[in-house]
Amino acid sequence: MRLALAALALILPLGAATPAKPPAKPAKPAGVQSKKKPGAKTPVRTAKRKPVHRAPRPPVVSAAVRAQAAQTVNAAHQRGAEIPIENPMALVPFFEMLYRHQQGKVDGPLRILHYGDSHTAADEWTGGMRQAFQARFGDGGSGYSFAGRPWNSYRRLDVRGSSTKGWYTDGLVGRGGDGRYGLGGVAMTATRPGEAVYLNAECESLEIFYLQQPGGGDVNLYDNGALVERISTEGELAPGYYRFETSSGPHRFELETAEYKPVRIFGWAAENAKGVTYETLGINGAQASIVFGWDENLLLDNVARRNPALIVLAYGTNEARNRDWTYETYHDMFLQLIQRFRKAAPAASILVVGPPDHFIRTGRGWAPMDKLDIIVRAQREAALVSGCAYWDLRARMGGKGSMRNWVFAGMAQGDYVHFTAPGYRLIGEAIFRDLMNEYLDFVQARQSVAAATVAGEDRP
Repeated sequence: MRLALAALALILPLGAATPAKPPAKPAKPAGVQSKKKPGAKTPVRTAKRKPVHRAPRPPVVSAAVRAQAAQTVNAAHQRGAEIPIENPMALVPFFEMLYRHQQGKVDGPLRILHYGDSHTAADEWTGGMRQAFQARFGDGGSGYSFAGRPWNSYRRLDVRGSSTKGWYTDGLVGRGGDGRYGLGGVAMTATRPGEAVYLNAECESLEIFYLQQPGGGDVNLYDNGALVERISTEGELAPGYYRFETSSGPHRFELETAEYKPVRIFGWAAENAKGVTYETLGINGAQASIVFGWDENLLLDNVARRNPALIVLAYGTNEARNRDWTYETYHDMFLQLIQRFRKAAPAASILVVGPPDHFIRTGRGWAPMDKLDIIVRAQREAALVSGCAYWDLRARMGGKGSMRNWVFAGMAQGDYVHFTAPGYRLIGEAIFRDLMNEYLDFVQARQSVAAATVAGEDRP
């Protein structure tokens, strides 16, 4: 089976006070702008942070109960290594790109896009996976991150950024708009001069993703306080890109609006010439269907621009609390979701991560969320029929009802939905472990096939 996977890989094609929102029209393809000579710059004014919502406190339990729960969680973590990734053959294109990257046969960084809900947005499990991938395959930089601070609790563990007060955030759950939100479904818009976003990152290049639009305003780009260029966002409605090559090392990038005209920024990608980027694209409260509210042409163009080797889809928690979903409607929607990302990145592998176990409060106390059974089954079957790999998070936690042990062990929060930082890191560790086990099997099989091929060619 492993030999077949490797042989298949060798023949697969590889690709690698809020201002009013401005009106706009459907997106179309666009080109790239280039840099000019630097100049000088004044400091950026940053917005004050609002208080962060605190999660409910976990229940008070005895030391003995906590120790027993921790033992149960760790045992489940160990047993999880014996649960195989379902349909691992779907990961062959990604593994082949990893292998070629290690051999120095792939130009540029290898990119992974991870979409999801608040579990993803926390950047704890994704941050752990980022560190693990980069430690093993090289640091490709932070990759794509949202511009500024689109919501109060937004963060990336590997970079720092913020913004001034006059930006309006589009794409958040419960906030309708025109759908032109770019790669990750979140956009920042300003309509007056002097509004700025900034990013502190270590990289060798920066690419800005924005909306080119009729009447779009200019922005000034600064690198470590020096003016790089005044960039126009005016033009026919289309995705816009600006790429800037810079020196390796730490940078403080700033974008500042220059006039009373609308400017919409989606995000920016800070990269190095080699290595892996692991790009967190989570939105609090999101369901998988949120993607269908994003302008399709714009999303497809932005995803194609990133050219990911792997796309991770991690939804399901919020859907389990939505009474409208049935098995049939959710299964059909998830099939369409996968098809949309396949259209944008046909050479990429897709890994679906099932939702974690979680509880709901009832009149008799906390109880497992029964509807999660439907969501897990619908996701799994949609993933497998679509040629994706599937990783069952709930099973690796210990199965239905396991969230109680995670809460008692201090690995999950008192809402019985979200994890603590150690819990998220354990999940990231488990996913990376399972991916690398499959990758090592792939490499061994690939090398065996290559050796057998050479031996056959040497025979008289």
